Amino acid sequence: MSVGRLILKEILHRKGHFLLSLLAVAAAVASLVGSVTLLEVHRRRTERLLAEKRAEVEAQAERMNDEIRKSMKKLGFNILILPKDQNLHEVYEKGFAEKTMPEDYVRRLAESDIAVINHVLPSLIRKVEWSEQRRTILLAGTRGEVKVRNLAEKKPILEAVPRGKAVLGAELHRQLGIRPGASIRLLGREFEVLKCLPERGNQDDITVWIDLAEAQELLDLKGRINAIYALECNCQTVDRLGEVRSEVARLLPETQVTEFQSQAVARAEARNLAWRNGMESLAAEKKHREEMQRERERLAGWLVPLILAVSALWIALLAYGNVRARVSEIGILRALGVRNARILWLFLGKALVIGIVGALVGYPLGFACGCIWSGGAGEAASLFDAGLLGLSLTVAPLLALGASWIPAQIAARLDPATVLGDA
Repeated sequence: MSVGRLILKEILHRKGHFLLSLLAVAAAVASLVGSVTLLEVHRRRTERLLAEKRAEVEAQAERMNDEIRKSMKKLGFNILILPKDQNLHEVYEKGFAEKTMPEDYVRRLAESDIAVINHVLPSLIRKVEWSEQRRTILLAGTRGEVKVRNLAEKKPILEAVPRGKAVLGAELHRQLGIRPGASIRLLGREFEVLKCLPERGNQDDITVWIDLAEAQELLDLKGRINAIYALECNCQTVDRLGEVRSEVARLLPETQVTEFQSQAVARAEARNLAWRNGMESLAAEKKHREEMQRERERLAGWLVPLILAVSALWIALLAYGNVRARVSEIGILRALGVRNARILWLFLGKALVIGIVGALVGYPLGFACGCIWSGGAGEAASLFDAGLLGLSLTVAPLLALGASWIPAQIAARLDPATVLGDA
């Protein structure tokens, strides 16, 4: 009779023993597969949660970015570049800088790779006597905004004043009764009033804006300006002003940078604070999930080996009990000429069958438990791991063979004379 038939008869004759051994192997495999499935579900859930939270933080930041972009455009420029030797106290007191700098600085900014500012506007402002109207005004020359090379086209905050045109502040046109389209004489030159501004409650109300080149001619400051206004780009940096100063200093070392429009600054600070808080919350959530993952890995790290060891011991005891119960049968087989190797393979073959069947039973059991327990039943198809099934089909037979090895050796080495003599 072949070893295979002997193994089959042995299994059918000792069904209880076979089922108990099968249960031990299936439990070992199920614990391994269930633990790996639980850890995989937790890992995937962590990735999804972190991705969703990061998307939420980025969406919130983008919403705030849009609000700040709109508010800054509404509020106007918030960065002022002045000559380096200009006293800021004088600027705050007079409303303009006495010192001047080359207009070419604007070109250098526009043609650079600077990415921290946009909407660059050169300006020349002076307090002058409007002799034709016998009053002191601020004369502002502007050429309109200059596009920074690396930035996309943007709608200008302030439109340029064409040559021969003038824009009047509220106090001037109201007191003088001037309307758009009227002709005025300013410092000996004729201008057509392009626009009359509404009241702003600041020095703009006593300002006349004209083309920059014409202002330079009237003031005898050809090629000179005393300020460059710019709108800070909406960067995700904490020290925004420090970064702007650093970049401008790199390009225009003979200048200084200051910031104004506190409302825009406050909103930008709020954006940066919200971004930092969101990223800190994301980091805390990531740390918490990683700690949970490590705790589960530690639990699986001692629980699975413990179950494997208990299962191996259980299989070994069952195999040894089977050998003790079959001593007389083994003696008869040995007396009939069955060799030691065949007796050995009879028990090891049974262990191999138990290992394979136990893996085939334990894998789906552990997989199902892992999916249900972790709440990942809905993604069971994607959780199936052929590699883990292959590992189970390798580990389970080796576990059963290893546990049955010593009992099988004992059975193969029984002396038939001693066994039959005792019987």
